Amino acid sequence: MSATRTSTGAGVHSPASTLPEGQDGHDHDTETISLDEIERLAFAALCRAGTGPANARPFAASVAAAEAQGLASHGLLRLPTYCDHVACGKVDGRARPVLSQPRPGVAVVDAATGFAHPAIDLGLPVVAEAARRNGIALLGITNSYYCGVVGDHVERLAREGLVALGFVNAPASIAPWGGITPLFGTNPIAFASPVAGADPIVIDQSSSVVARGEIMLRAKMGANLPEGWAFDADGRPTNDAAAALRGRLMPAGGNKWAGQALMVEILAAALIGAQFGFEASSFATMEGGRRVPAKLHRDRSGLSRQRLRIPGRGADRRDAAATGRAGARGTPTCRPVGRALERCSDRTRHA
Repeated sequence: MSATRTSTGAGVHSPASTLPEGQDGHDHDTETISLDEIERLAFAALCRAGTGPANARPFAASVAAAEAQGLASHGLLRLPTYCDHVACGKVDGRARPVLSQPRPGVAVVDAATGFAHPAIDLGLPVVAEAARRNGIALLGITNSYYCGVVGDHVERLAREGLVALGFVNAPASIAPWGGITPLFGTNPIAFASPVAGADPIVIDQSSSVVARGEIMLRAKMGANLPEGWAFDADGRPTNDAAAALRGRLMPAGGNKWAGQALMVEILAAALIGAQFGFEASSFATMEGGRRVPAKLHRDRSGLSRQRLRIPGRGADRRDAAATGRAGARGTPTCRPVGRALERCSDRTRHA
């Protein structure tokens, strides 16, 4: 698999060779294995943890694909955590996704608290056909676990001749600009476009300066962070990866990209009645909770829950938005964030 890619944030992961000498992970006991071996290893580990083969197969393939692209923080680094989450029940490794089509141009897949990849596999052919038939279509993935590299999913649509946009919200790790309490996740946006006679163009970028997985990678290796990546729990800039994991990530582009993170929350959560990032537990811990990402392909201008008639989660959306607003308080620039989420929750509640 290849593509012409432009990536920032979630799509930029420093290869180990760029880490300081002695912290690159290639001294001492490194073993080189093939991509096929990586996929087999991931598949076997997931199955041993309790994942059904049909669910383990696409997830293992995504681990190998991440390693092939040099995205170590989406690859084998997280495999032990994925397996732990299956074993402890944070993700249902034997879940069966359920597809519905509430509108001619809309497909929604409930991942049933399982991995996102089987749900995406179920929904992509349906939304691709709907886009060809209607000129535009939307796919929402709800009630799912981590979806891996977002650019890989939109690339699949581009290889079928479609222009695709993907939005995914994530557990909170970014505070509204000027605030301290994390409210938004890294919330990546990915875009893919076909190119005649060539590989697709793929743009994959997060709302943070760098993916949280890159912080995890450096913490594991004992490497320091570059300036401008993260704050500690007290809101001070830090080069300590462990302190950054307890604190928050810097939004890419300052206040402008903090606004992008809010936009993704609305598109990937509020629009389809899913969880906001501040409601979800971290992918790095055994803490319970579910994270609900969504893939919305193509332009969403003019879409509304009233017209889509996607089943929502009810009045608790308003309460959740109010909770998020309270967590974001502290500066005038943070308060409109909560009001925007609350207004969107009102529309969800009455849809």
